[in-house]
Amino acid sequence: MIDYLIVGSGLAGVSFAEFALRSDKSILVLDNNSQNSSKIAGGLYNPVILKRFSEVWKAQEQLVLMNEFYTFLEKKLNCKVDFKRPILRKFCSIEEQNNWFAASDKAALAPFLSTQLISKKYLGIDSPYGYGEVLQTGYVDTALLLNKYREYLKQNNLFLEESFDYDALKIESDGIRYKDLKARHIIFAEGFGMHANPYFNHLPLDGTKGELFIIKAPELDLDVIVNTSVFILPLGNDLFKVGATYNWKDKTDLPTEDGKTELIERIKEIITCDFAIVEHFAGVRPTVKDRRPLVGTHQKYESIHILNGLGTRGVMLGPAMAKALFDNIEYQIPLNAAIDINRFLPKGKK
Repeated sequence: MIDYLIVGSGLAGVSFAEFALRSDKSILVLDNNSQNSSKIAGGLYNPVILKRFSEVWKAQEQLVLMNEFYTFLEKKLNCKVDFKRPILRKFCSIEEQNNWFAASDKAALAPFLSTQLISKKYLGIDSPYGYGEVLQTGYVDTALLLNKYREYLKQNNLFLEESFDYDALKIESDGIRYKDLKARHIIFAEGFGMHANPYFNHLPLDGTKGELFIIKAPELDLDVIVNTSVFILPLGNDLFKVGATYNWKDKTDLPTEDGKTELIERIKEIITCDFAIVEHFAGVRPTVKDRRPLVGTHQKYESIHILNGLGTRGVMLGPAMAKALFDNIEYQIPLNAAIDINRFLPKGKK
């Protein structure tokens, strides 16, 4: 019998796997690579919701754990995945400058918003009103991280590449049985694929499609991440990742002409130089309407758990939510009510 069968190897599944392994728990990760939102994600981490100038929920706690987590994984996997980069918010008016400085006076945002106006001119961007700098930001190369971690799992015979068969899952008194495997617990970290899961498909997981580009722009001289209506992230060799769109109706992971047109228009609003599209890709983010993850244990079966709904901030949320679930299962540390799936139980049944 193993301790954990983990279904899904995106940011949620990998984060949980790592915390379990660190505590000397036995695991097996199962995935058919059907969900790609983690792999194609922008990978940005940013403690501020810039549209509303509000702090990301428990941002400082998440950042502390996140920094430790990715530093540890870089050593374990012998590769660089966490890149510290300033995020500059381009101002389009004096009013936007004033809103920025008003927000930076708020106690919750002061650690994250610089009060120094950035007036540096970047070749290829017209910025007469300058920029505001968000602190404690950067990006994680999610595709590299997940590929390297899967390689590690495979090398240690901890990975099974196949589709999960829900009909083959049997609940027993001391855990679960899946085909020939017995486990104390099963963790479903399936992303948008949760809609096929009969144990958790009642939960209000929505899907928000995002489309991104990799562009080549030799005349764009940028060593920071610029954020306006989209982000522009320098990758080196004149390549930049640009995104993302938000589509709440289309639930496919196929690039679209509408998404392409929207991204091109937004890029042209920011940069003044020529660019070529190198790649165009799409994925469906697992989002929840109350903007909180789905974490917890099945109401009826104590060996069945879920880790999902990381949305657009999986890089920051993944380690924190995985640790919260692991600590809840192993040490009975209560989950924060804001993330516990019990918040969706009918009143009187909580």
